[in-house]
Amino acid sequence: MSTAQGRETPAVQAGAAEVEVAIVGAGLAGTSLAAVLGKAGRKVALVDPHLVHHDEFRAEKIGMKQMQVFEKLGLGPAIRPLVTPMTDIHVFRLGQFFRRERKWEFAFSYGALVNGMRQALPRQVPLTVGKVAEVSTGPDRQRLVLTDGSVIDARLLVVATGYGEAVRRAIGIERVEESKAHSLSIGFDLAITPQQCAYPALACYARNPADRVAYLSVFPIGDRMRGNMFAYRTVAEEWTRAFRENPQKMLCELMPEIARQCGNFAVAGAVEVRQVSLTTTRQHRRAGVVTIGDAFWTTCPTPGIGINRVVTDVDRLASTYIPQWLSTPGMDAEKICAFYDDPVKVATDKAGMRSSIYAKRITIETGLEWRLRRLRNNTARQLVILGRKMRDREELPAPSAA
Repeated sequence: MSTAQGRETPAVQAGAAEVEVAIVGAGLAGTSLAAVLGKAGRKVALVDPHLVHHDEFRAEKIGMKQMQVFEKLGLGPAIRPLVTPMTDIHVFRLGQFFRRERKWEFAFSYGALVNGMRQALPRQVPLTVGKVAEVSTGPDRQRLVLTDGSVIDARLLVVATGYGEAVRRAIGIERVEESKAHSLSIGFDLAITPQQCAYPALACYARNPADRVAYLSVFPIGDRMRGNMFAYRTVAEEWTRAFRENPQKMLCELMPEIARQCGNFAVAGAVEVRQVSLTTTRQHRRAGVVTIGDAFWTTCPTPGIGINRVVTDVDRLASTYIPQWLSTPGMDAEKICAFYDDPVKVATDKAGMRSSIYAKRITIETGLEWRLRRLRNNTARQLVILGRKMRDREELPAPSAA
């Protein structure tokens, strides 16, 4: 694979291929699934329009639970060199230090993670660079025709195109918006190094519901400190424009309690913004094709559960369903629906959607029920803060006698 004068050279030349599984979309979900299936000896075609994944502001952290699934799937050796581990997160609430969380988290740049995983694909699973021009599905065979004329014939088609709609629409799968412009994810680099930051990592929750901000997470990725802020706003708002123009000013006003420890929020480079809608899918229960990850449902990144859905889909398909489906003739809708009805998948998807909706309501809703919930939660937090301060005072050494 090579590039010349900025043009991408396909990893696989045009022609005809017959495989067991064709995967369209080589993001985190598609590449992970292709790697696991390839290691298991399955004949797989992985198709994506680009040889190198572009820089993209997407998920930038996973927890230990997700890392353990990657390890279970045999992907740990490929992923570990691409992430920055952390175990000590300082949490601020109500404008004060709340607690230290001792838990494993792993940070990464999404584009670098995907490209690293593509490079670690088994030799028998090369990336086919191309766009799908035609697609047909059925109870026995699935057929892809790429724009360069090459044809891929497969028993199973996996759609892992994320937010891309072209292949879904060609098949007849519809996306349903459950909450349009539900939240806004904002990403930026701080102009300090991890060594200069007062904390290894931190999370600071907004104090005023009127700000419509959930929290700010600051963490290291390699030798830089990265900020992710989650807000319940839209790209078109004046607030968003003002934040892009002067993020330092707005961050210092929103969260002055941690500004000094974070280099007074001096930002290096451009602010990245991504609008997120909550969506589900219909017309997906059909023979021969299965959708996974964000191509199936999209949830809000604020609760930090998006990649949990991705790894669950990959795990359930690779460990259970695809081996079962390929062991018997045909690929009818009944087979496919077993995956969509899988109790683990259903519970994971519903939990993600439920958490996405609750996180917004508990942050910004002004109705009596939600004001009372915030009051209850904040009272409990104030007691925790008070108890910590009292313990700190008790642990101070007694003044010595003159």
